[in-house]
Amino acid sequence: MKTVIMAGGFGTRIRSVAADVPKPMIKIAGKPVLEHEIECLRDQGFTDIILTVSYLREVIMDYFGDGSDFGVSIEYFEEDVPLGSAGALFRLQSKLSEDFLLLNADSVFDIDFNRMLSYHQKKGGAATLFTHPNSHPYDSGLLITDECGCVKEWLTKEDERPLWYKNRVNAGLHILSPEVITDALRRNGMTIEEATAFKEDGKPVKKWDLDRDLLKPLSGTGKMFAYDSPEYVKDMGTPDRYEAVCRDFERGTVKARNLRNKQKAVFLDRDGCINKLVDFCNHIDKFELLPWAAENIRKINESGYLAVVVTNQPVIARGELTFEELYEIFYKMETLLGKEGAYLDAIYFCPHHPDKGFPGERPEFKIECECRKPKPGMLLNAARDYNIDLSESIMIGDSGRDMKAGEAAGCRKNILVTSNEPWDISEYI
Repeated sequence: MKTVIMAGGFGTRIRSVAADVPKPMIKIAGKPVLEHEIECLRDQGFTDIILTVSYLREVIMDYFGDGSDFGVSIEYFEEDVPLGSAGALFRLQSKLSEDFLLLNADSVFDIDFNRMLSYHQKKGGAATLFTHPNSHPYDSGLLITDECGCVKEWLTKEDERPLWYKNRVNAGLHILSPEVITDALRRNGMTIEEATAFKEDGKPVKKWDLDRDLLKPLSGTGKMFAYDSPEYVKDMGTPDRYEAVCRDFERGTVKARNLRNKQKAVFLDRDGCINKLVDFCNHIDKFELLPWAAENIRKINESGYLAVVVTNQPVIARGELTFEELYEIFYKMETLLGKEGAYLDAIYFCPHHPDKGFPGERPEFKIECECRKPKPGMLLNAARDYNIDLSESIMIGDSGRDMKAGEAAGCRKNILVTSNEPWDISEYI
């Protein structure tokens, strides 16, 4: 599989860090950002690379050459005039006859690309976008998907968004089919020759924008999917972000979050630990974030642990909430946490309840299951999905059911807190 890395940016916002080299050549932990990316790809078998270069291109080309010294094969597309963020793809169309990776050269990442590729192939779409939660979803673009991960809406920072939303942000890493390019040509009524033509003044007839012209129009078509992952991906395009990424490299956080490596998690019960415990949270207006919840989850985010909610939700079996209404409550939780700089890596819930014979109940969910705490099913599912080492993980809850679930899963610590009372994660991680 080919990998196209877009390395032609000017890096205007980060000139104060290094003005004499292009942004992908700024060093982190003694190596250019781009070298870290290439090593990550190479170690997973992605060695056929095309670099699109423009600003100070000779610095990049002299350093990497044909890639042989780095264990890869590199060819270059030189962008003499600005073509837009996707203009090079149309000029490379003949080389992109199969699905390919498309990455930004100014992102710092270490992810399991084979895992992402497996997801892409399973879904069979034209585009798969790497998505993750972040600490500032309120000023990030958001992707809204259906239950299968198919992208229904792509909301930019400027778009009006729902009151409550899932913290799912596009990270700028993609797997694309050549169909994405041909679809864009068709929508614009252009041939490939017209799409790559230049005007008399030497400027392109059309500058192609990756998001606006190629990806965003796929929303709602069933052709584009979101691949959610807690792995490390960060833009280092400003001095503050660059410094943060350098610290993460020093701490080993970047490589540790690759899902090829064992993860550790803090599992959190929801009601009484994150939000105020009421008899049954069967209406969104009953959901009230506890004052200390965001600070604790933010500390988990910064610690290297995954923050994973595992919650019994018998309101589904009781017929008191639909799945859509429950998801809306989860979105409220994610939105409120995001406004305070905290995020959840995953949410697992059990909709079942064993007791039968009540008005309005949903019989299909009135069953004995393996996911309802005190059984460990939700923790085991999370461990499978995110390669979590349960023996290095922690369960925090406000009931004996939570403690028994953590014990059955083999968690290192099982911390019982008092419902609706303050607790401090710093004592345990």
